[in-house]
Amino acid sequence: MKTSTIGPEIERLIQLLARLPGLGPRSARRAALHLMKRRESLLEPLARATAEAAAAVKVCSVCGNVDTRDPCSVCTDPRRDPATLVVVEDVGDLWALERAGATRGRYHVLGGTLSPLDGIGPDDLSIAPLVARVAAGGIDEVILAVNATVEGQTTAHYITDQLAGTAARVTRLAHGVPVGGELDYLDDGTLAAAMRSRTPF
Repeated sequence: MKTSTIGPEIERLIQLLARLPGLGPRSARRAALHLMKRRESLLEPLARATAEAAAAVKVCSVCGNVDTRDPCSVCTDPRRDPATLVVVEDVGDLWALERAGATRGRYHVLGGTLSPLDGIGPDDLSIAPLVARVAAGGIDEVILAVNATVEGQTTAHYITDQLAGTAARVTRLAHGVPVGGELDYLDDGTLAAAMRSRTPF
């Protein structure tokens, strides 16, 4: 019978760390050991920050962003363009666009993509509230900033159909060669999308 060489509290920490994206059981063990070696400078501040975040975090009732207030800081920012609505799959995508300073519009987080194989349909995503926001008026453009996956494109087509009766113009992100990309290293789908989406020089 295998006996554990660590206490149940440490084992629980490792199990929770292993649930994080990008961390498997071995990486979680290394992370836990690193935290414990730096208990005062890292583990205890991390535990406090985690508890504070858990108590303060809210999901924005307008867009679905995660913040410490509702409505979130993006929705209440008067410098934002209320006529532009950027639709993203997840909060991580919203944060990525904000990090890049790519838009001054407002957002709508879907909470995932349509995936019939996984049992995820329109009612499982925030599509009805999106349609209601656009139908209420005041939005000139809806930018579908979803991933270039089969599920992402299926979701984009479904949303486009749902918004067909509104006055908003529906656009999507360009697909193709990334800045600094070399053609020889790109996959066939990316090259084909880049060729279809070519623009005047």
